[in-house]
Amino acid sequence: MSNSTRPPEARSSIPAAPAAHASAEIHSAAPGSAAKARNLANPAALLAVLSLSLFTTGCYLGHLAAGQAQLLRAMRPIDEVLEDPTTSPSLRSQLETVLRARVYARDLGLAIDEQYTSYVDWPGDRIVTTVVITRPGEVTPTGFWFPLLGRLPYKGFFDRNRAAAEAEKLRGKGFDVCVIGVPAYSTLGWIDDPVTAPMLLDGEGTTVETIFHELVHATVYTKEHVEFNETVASFIGQEASVRFYADTKGAAAAETRRAAVEASRALSEVLTGLRDRIEALYLETKPGIEQKRRRQLLESAARKELAELALRGRDGAELAESIRLNDACVALAGTYGTEIDRFAAKLEALGEDLPEFIARMRAVADAPDPAEALLAP
Repeated sequence: MSNSTRPPEARSSIPAAPAAHASAEIHSAAPGSAAKARNLANPAALLAVLSLSLFTTGCYLGHLAAGQAQLLRAMRPIDEVLEDPTTSPSLRSQLETVLRARVYARDLGLAIDEQYTSYVDWPGDRIVTTVVITRPGEVTPTGFWFPLLGRLPYKGFFDRNRAAAEAEKLRGKGFDVCVIGVPAYSTLGWIDDPVTAPMLLDGEGTTVETIFHELVHATVYTKEHVEFNETVASFIGQEASVRFYADTKGAAAAETRRAAVEASRALSEVLTGLRDRIEALYLETKPGIEQKRRRQLLESAARKELAELALRGRDGAELAESIRLNDACVALAGTYGTEIDRFAAKLEALGEDLPEFIARMRAVADAPDPAEALLAP
């Protein structure tokens, strides 16, 4: 779900969870592996969503059902949008690229079904606003439990004001809170997810990466291993986007995309490193003035590292100033930033054969520890 240069590169899955490039206050802030219900983006699916809303009127799930129903009603087939003479050249080009990326994803071995064959002209910079929380002295998301999906690191809302109210309530209970705007999210194959207008705001390269990332979720998702789901989707999304540009637009375009990927990874490395250092600090010190002082020093050092980076047209100073580094936002960064180096080494060991990497990911999805199974020799 996300966007406008929003580190860390958060992504999404239902219910209304962070998707590619989660933005908002973080800058300044399942179904089993393969067998999922398909082709639910139809009147029957809409009826099911509305029925859920009726049974949960006034509650959180009812809010989600109503928002999802609104999204479904706004969907237009991409082919219809492309045939519409009033469609702008820019939107036409972006949607044509999405369709090519879908075909490319299928050839890589990802499940595409009817995902991203429709478009929603949704207003604003997000579809949902997501809330992440941590307990005092922790930099691991406390998470929220949902039927079918288990515990997820985030809780999303179609209504921004409702998300703000939830965040305030959780702060009142003593949690540290991170609020993130999300431009897209995956329903993990239960519904044929659309391309949304907010997904397109960060440019074509980011959109393509997001499509690949979310199609990984629609292909493989294990509710017991959220960190694996997000990290492997991030890695494959990045690598697939580079290869897509190499094969469709040439070496120069691929080099530019690779530079963007490496910049994102450098950002993630800074944030993940900060999380690890804060976690160590909390383990070795007691809460109090000295702990707060040392944490502030760690944050200041991280901002200096961020000031040396640039991402999507933002210079390092602007980037360093814009990113929120409270515990909950840093915890979210850790959900998406682990294992990238190990996955890259595994891909290299496979001769940079990304379809083989994806095939192995699918094969180990039900393993007790899918990350270690994938990384095994």
